[in-house]
Amino acid sequence: MKFKKTAIGCIAYSEQTPQEIEVSWFGVDFWRAHSAVTGSSKGRYTTWFVDASQLAATQQQWVLRHYYRGGLIEKISRDQYLFTGLARTRAVAELALLENLYQQGFPVPKPIAANVERKGICYRADLIIERVEGAEDLVARLSKSAMTAEQWQSLGQCIARFHNHGVYHADLNAKNILITAEQFYLIDFDRGEIRAPRADWQQSNIDRLLRSFRKELAKLPQLAFTEADWQHLHHAYHGALANK
Repeated sequence: MKFKKTAIGCIAYSEQTPQEIEVSWFGVDFWRAHSAVTGSSKGRYTTWFVDASQLAATQQQWVLRHYYRGGLIEKISRDQYLFTGLARTRAVAELALLENLYQQGFPVPKPIAANVERKGICYRADLIIERVEGAEDLVARLSKSAMTAEQWQSLGQCIARFHNHGVYHADLNAKNILITAEQFYLIDFDRGEIRAPRADWQQSNIDRLLRSFRKELAKLPQLAFTEADWQHLHHAYHGALANK
């Protein structure tokens, strides 16, 4: 990982990221000015998709994400965090974890860069990752068509691979899993970390994922998710853990 000081903070970026990257690249207005915005994903806040090939020496499609707070504290501070060191900022920590996993061949988006802007004892942050080509999240996919038993089993094995390596995902839910024609990817590793593999946090991750499927099914009755589907995932997951 490389670092570049800016007027009010620092940019951390991966080895393959264009060195001319600057703070403006983390804002959607910059890409709008170059007619390079290709889409967006709206949840609590908007994530932007941009065509980086128009400005950088790359053919990549990128995803821009600003860090926002959630819960009750959001009413006090929408997007500011206490600065306790660059490596401990949400953006740089997530970029470092992604880089670690990507280099080891885990199915995660390619990390591009993180931007941290200081203001007194606080900071704001942004992240850029590569967009996974041809991918959609599981809620989008299951709202249109069902997955096969083999796909559910493959997903269980995929999650087990992360857990066997000690990868803790702080928000493992159906929208943070992408599917392509070939495989599954996990995304959004904010507050994620490498831990000693242990049954308690691993089971907590799995329970959170099941709750998210049930929550999405309650909102979208046509969602192609059944308890039988979950059993395929669950059995494959525990089988892969047992075979570590």
